[in-house]
Amino acid sequence: MAPSHRKRRADVDPDFFRAEAAGLRWLRDGGGPVVEVLDVGDEFIELRRLDAVRPTAEAAREFGAALARMHDAGAPQFGSPPAGHAGKQYIGERRLSSRTHDRWGEFYAAERVLPYLPPAIDAGYLMPEDAAATRQACALVAGGAFDDADPPARIHGDLWNGNVLWTPSGVVLIDPAAHGGHRETDLAMLALFGCPRLDDVLAGYQTEHPLRPGWEARVPLHQLHPLAVHAAGHGPSYGAALGRAARTCVALTRPAR
Repeated sequence: MAPSHRKRRADVDPDFFRAEAAGLRWLRDGGGPVVEVLDVGDEFIELRRLDAVRPTAEAAREFGAALARMHDAGAPQFGSPPAGHAGKQYIGERRLSSRTHDRWGEFYAAERVLPYLPPAIDAGYLMPEDAAATRQACALVAGGAFDDADPPARIHGDLWNGNVLWTPSGVVLIDPAAHGGHRETDLAMLALFGCPRLDDVLAGYQTEHPLRPGWEARVPLHQLHPLAVHAAGHGPSYGAALGRAARTCVALTRPAR
């Protein structure tokens, strides 16, 4: 029997662990370097146990290439949930919309940023001026200011450093909020929370799928989602960071002087 790690909670919706399992399996089916699901139920998920090692440049480059291939596996639409999962979805413990869109900007603004502003405001973590800046940025995003020809990518959706495990066999990802999104969103979240050897990860990614010119300038755009989620429950510093990122997005749409 494979060594395993079981997470159990009796206080969650029956879809909570099932969504995690469905996301992991969908990413794995797309070639993603994700942990193996051994079993799942209403109150638990059982995963293959992983051992930790120090990050290396080689493992980082291999991870980047594997992440690009996973993204290239694609999704039917922006916002598409993992195949076969018709229940609720989550990012952390917050609900995640499964409504789908044909255009990325419309999807990103409506389903990944704006829903988290009211709880952030109610908590006192998002100030009025930062909320206004975020809504202004979302109006531009929804209007297509940043749309491109890239098809929906199969993304992890919650790719902060804590969900990137360095093991003897390479990087293994855990705890996804998997959906059809934009490939740059996963990469921007890695940058936001400080992934080790990120330069090597990006180098490996680009050998497999070169990023569109200007991707570095668009990092704050793709950080709006995780910042909005964190502003809803993790303190005013995230609300301020969300406002700064939103203002950067607005500035990107202004003609160069």
